[in-house]
Amino acid sequence: MTDPHPPRSAPGPVPTGVVPAPAGATPTSYGIQPPAPVRVELVDQVAAVVLAVPGVAGLHGGLFGEAATYLPGRRVRGIRLQHDSTEVHLAVFYGSDVRLTAAAVRAALTGMVPTPIHVTVEDIAPAENKAPAGSTPSTQR
Repeated sequence: MTDPHPPRSAPGPVPTGVVPAPAGATPTSYGIQPPAPVRVELVDQVAAVVLAVPGVAGLHGGLFGEAATYLPGRRVRGIRLQHDSTEVHLAVFYGSDVRLTAAAVRAALTGMVPTPIHVTVEDIAPAENKAPAGSTPSTQR
């Protein structure tokens, strides 16, 4: 039986017009910064802090689900941690002050993440049920 993947030989000729990188060059030597590794626990902590802010109904993945942090085997939607910014996409409860809720999220995350925090309110959710536990809503006749 022959091996379908033969061993690689030495690199072939460089295509015309392409200048090979000098020996020992790395992407950072060309000014390209690789993305910083995302700490799994930081993403989960950020999500928990955001969800604890009054007025926040939940995290939102954006129009096409693009607002997310991808982790091995899962993704955390609504939180995008990057090397130069932190994005939080969320839904707020109807009746909550959108600007104050966004400011509260920003304040809660200040000091927790080392980058600028951008909060985007993507949706409005139905109002929270503020009835005390065990009570029944009154009906009018």
